[in-house]
Amino acid sequence: MVYILFVIGFVFLIKWADVLVEWASSIAKKFKVSDLVIWLTIVAVWTSAPELVVNIMASIKWSAGIVIWNVLGSNISNILLILWISAIIYPISVKKATTFKEIPFSLLAVLVLWFVANDAIIDWASFSGITRIDWLVLLSFFAIFMYYVFGIAKSEKDLSEEVNVKKMSVWKSVLFIIFWLIWLTLGWQWIVDGAIHIAKIFGMSEIVIWLTIVAVGTSLPELATCVVAAMKKKSDIAIWNIIWSNIFNIFWILWLSAVINPLPFNVWLDRDVLMTIFATILLFIFILVWKKDSTIVKIEGIIMLIIYVAYVSLLVMGVI
Repeated sequence: MVYILFVIGFVFLIKWADVLVEWASSIAKKFKVSDLVIWLTIVAVWTSAPELVVNIMASIKWSAGIVIWNVLGSNISNILLILWISAIIYPISVKKATTFKEIPFSLLAVLVLWFVANDAIIDWASFSGITRIDWLVLLSFFAIFMYYVFGIAKSEKDLSEEVNVKKMSVWKSVLFIIFWLIWLTLGWQWIVDGAIHIAKIFGMSEIVIWLTIVAVGTSLPELATCVVAAMKKKSDIAIWNIIWSNIFNIFWILWLSAVINPLPFNVWLDRDVLMTIFATILLFIFILVWKKDSTIVKIEGIIMLIIYVAYVSLLVMGVI
């Protein structure tokens, strides 16, 4: 039964991601709002919702210690795995603002996480973690980030005029929201529970499961959305969705989780922070180096995949 629900959950995820692309573009066209703003707010928040649900439940029900692992694992898989799949389908074009503002901001998010969580290294404290005081720092950066979003809303032209989108009635939009919320409460559990069950059969540790299986499972909305966007040749949506979801994961999801319970941080997490930093810098290099146009092509996507497979393999073997 676990395997059947796993497959059903994934199929429904892909289907509703397709509707999400059309719905977001339709809303942008109706209210004359830039596609960019829609994708950087509504879609980025919604595709990060599984991470939010998992982390809040972990803070309350399971263990707060796995929250940061899940966020870092999700951010790593977003860049190295999901962008690879998108680049294979269609080259990803990257706007100048994304290259020089949003990607650096996502890198800043990881650095801020390291500074607020590493109390033992910075303050020589006995406990390292994100406390209820630290979440104020994360929330402040999130507020700055949203200020930037509203700045884009005022300056960006209506990108929805550049593409052919369907108009959806209000009742269809409401119906979609209801179904999406149902998916968030049921579908992600089917996929993640099935993945964990499969992983335990192969003797994988809890840390590895949360860094890889659960992280990828909760990133499936990003995967489905990016795949659909790439198939529709809206490749810039893929990079927006990934970068902004990564920022939301740290500044939005972690501060909400830390409000519930302090999030412990141990030395092993530094390894994953460094991996997230490396993946972000690698993305920046791929966009700028060896080409005149800012695009991510298939060969660079393949390099990302090789790095991700190597990282996961070393985790599974216990080398790192």
